[in-house]
Amino acid sequence: MDDGARRAELAASLAEVGERIDRACAEAGRPAGSVTLTAVTKTYPASDVLLLAGLGVTDVGENRDQEAAPKAAEVRAAGVELRWHYIGQLQRNKAKSVAAYADVVESVDSVRLAAALGKAAAGRPAPLEVLIQVSIDGDPERGGAAGDDLGPIADAVASSDGLRLCGLMAVAPLGWEPDRAFARLAELRSGVVAAHPGATTLSAGMSGDLEAAIRHGATHVRIGSSLLGMRNLLR
Repeated sequence: MDDGARRAELAASLAEVGERIDRACAEAGRPAGSVTLTAVTKTYPASDVLLLAGLGVTDVGENRDQEAAPKAAEVRAAGVELRWHYIGQLQRNKAKSVAAYADVVESVDSVRLAAALGKAAAGRPAPLEVLIQVSIDGDPERGGAAGDDLGPIADAVASSDGLRLCGLMAVAPLGWEPDRAFARLAELRSGVVAAHPGATTLSAGMSGDLEAAIRHGATHVRIGSSLLGMRNLLR
């Protein structure tokens, strides 16, 4: 597919997703523009990221450092500046690499990872923004911190000079109704905001459940397949 056809395809998908977000905001009694779209571009080339940027997308998400680092470098070499969100599970030994290109890390789930990221982010011109990933159902296999661990992690992030605590991120657990999942997330968010009033960002909702996430206060939705199409995992 040539660039013109791909741009038209992405523009149509972006308009459709934007309409869904606007409609969900209206139904929730929230103002238009109160939810940011993060385009999840994992497995897609830098050329798609550049096309999305040209269509007005400002935030992109990646979940594998070995793919994200060169892609971010290619996009910046083209003279395009975006907000890069790292949304995948992150090993401490990758903290330095991720801190070099990411603007936001959405998957901090332990005090030890917070410490590693804080060390890696030292010397940045601006603190690395951090969201704590929440495990809504407490299943450690899916990543994320259990509710009881949120306080210590939030304190660790907030006390690091290299980091800025911005809020929470979560994925609705398999088998849970999205409204049930995001209602629980909203409860957990209230507790974190009570202790850290600036931590108001809530990254929740994907292609299949963004409406429920917006009903329960999401400020960012992470959209992949509805925007870019079904992924070819062999890419």
